[in-house]
Amino acid sequence: MTRALLGLGLLLALAVPVAASAPSRPRDAHAVIERMIATNPTLVSYRARVHIAIHMLNFPYLSPQLDGTSYYKRPGAYEVVFDRVPFYMKGFSRLFEDVGDAATWEREQNVVLLGTREGDGRPLLLLRMTKKIHSDILDYTDAYVDAQTYELSRMEWHYHSGGTIVISQSYREQRGYSIPAGEHASIDIPHVRAVGDVTYDSYQLNVAVSQAIFSTP
Repeated sequence: MTRALLGLGLLLALAVPVAASAPSRPRDAHAVIERMIATNPTLVSYRARVHIAIHMLNFPYLSPQLDGTSYYKRPGAYEVVFDRVPFYMKGFSRLFEDVGDAATWEREQNVVLLGTREGDGRPLLLLRMTKKIHSDILDYTDAYVDAQTYELSRMEWHYHSGGTIVISQSYREQRGYSIPAGEHASIDIPHVRAVGDVTYDSYQLNVAVSQAIFSTP
C-alpha cells in the first residue's frame, strides 16, 4: 500500500508542470541601469532622423520645429545632432539626449531605486537622480522604467522653482529590435508652458557611426 501511494505521488509530481521562476527584480539602481543597457544585445549602432514640434501654450505662442539626426553606439553612446537650433531652444534640445542615454546617468548623478509604481497598467521601476554637484536650478529627476522590458517609459525633471518637464517615450519593433518610435513632452516651468512631440524615422540599424560624433561639445 505504501509503495502504491509513493508511486502515485511520483506520477502526480511528474504530471504537474513546474512554473518557471520569474527573473528576480534588481535590488538597486545600478542593476536596473545595467539591464536597460543590455536590451537589444545585438544592436550595435543606429542612426535615425528626428523631428520635434513644439507648441507654446502661453505668450509668445511660438511653434518651433527641430530636425536632426539621432546616433547610438553600444555600449551607451547617444547623441542628437540638430540641423539648426534657435538660440532660445538650446537648453531644451539637450533633454532628448538625456532621455536616450541611460549609460551616462551615473556619471554626474546619484541614482537610487525607490521601488515600483503603477503606470499605464503596468509596473514601473522608479529611479531618482540628484546631481553629484549641487544644482541651484534642478532639484531631482525621476526615471520610470518598464519592469518587464527595462525600456524607459517616462522621465520627469523637477526644478527648485516648482516647475516640471515630463517626457514619455514609446517604442516600435524593427527587424526584431525594439527602438524608440516617439516621445511626448509636457513643459510647465515659470514663464513657459508648452507641449512637444518627437518622431523618429529613416532608421539605419547596425551601421558605421564615427566615435567623433559623441565628442561634440
